[in-house]
Order: sequence, then structure tokens, then C-alpha cells
Amino acid sequence: MSDRYFDDFELGERIVTSGITLTESLIIDFAMRYDPQPFHVDAEAAKESNYGGLLASGFQTLALGFRMALETGVFRVCGMGSPGFDELRWLKPVRPGDTLHSELEVVEKTPSRSKPDRGMLRVKYRIKNQRGEDVTTFTSMHLTRRKTE
Repeated sequence: MSDRYFDDFELGERIVTSGITLTESLIIDFAMRYDPQPFHVDAEAAKESNYGGLLASGFQTLALGFRMALETGVFRVCGMGSPGFDELRWLKPVRPGDTLHSELEVVEKTPSRSKPDRGMLRVKYRIKNQRGEDVTTFTSMHLTRRKTE
């Protein structure tokens, strides 16, 4: 994507990322470091869990969804960080072999009243699997630079 600034985003605009396929080893490696629960790190133990098999950590799904958005380059020049996100939901399990992509929608756009060089975007993220099902959703606030002439 070309270099974009706060003013270049439109309400209702949608951005779709490329995808990534999760392998068992990617799931286990992440979970061993950051979320070592049996249903994330041990395929045999996961079979006996209420999930019936190995699944990715929701935190991994969240991180991958955000990374895919960053890889589009949409926030490359304008990104100034984020004060957080709202409405995080883990809706469906993500399993080895699932291919995820992110779909973003600009839902709110507010110029800063005190700092004219920036504004806040609220962006709804939908992380979807290969069947088009939402597996994770959240709304992120993106502090973004305005274009200076």
C-alpha cells in the first residue's frame, strides 16, 4: 500500500490482508513461550481436553492478525502506537492447518483537538479462517500522523 496518513483513511474503508497457515510446531512454539496450557502445547493432552485437540492460543491469533495488518504497510508512515483495543472476542478455535487472514474496517476517525499533527482511528478487526468464519474480533485504536504540507 502507498504511504498513508490519517486523512487518507475513509470511514467504512476495508482492508484485507494476505494469509498465514498455522502448523502444529508454530502453535506449540508460541504456547511454550507465552501460553503453556496443555491444550496448546501437548497434542495428546489436548485430545482429552474440552477442545478435543490442539488449538492455537488466542493471544497468538491476536498477534498474527495484527501482524498481517502491519505487513500490508497501511500504518507504515502514519503509525504512532495505540492506547489499546476494545471488545476482544475469541470466537472459534484455531487448529493446525488453518489459514488465517485479517479484514479491517475503519469505523471511527477523530482528529486530535490538542495536537493537529495526529488523529485517532478506530478499526474493527476480523480475523477469519479459510472457511470465512470469524475466529477473533476486536476493535483497535490507532494513533496516526496527519500529512504535513
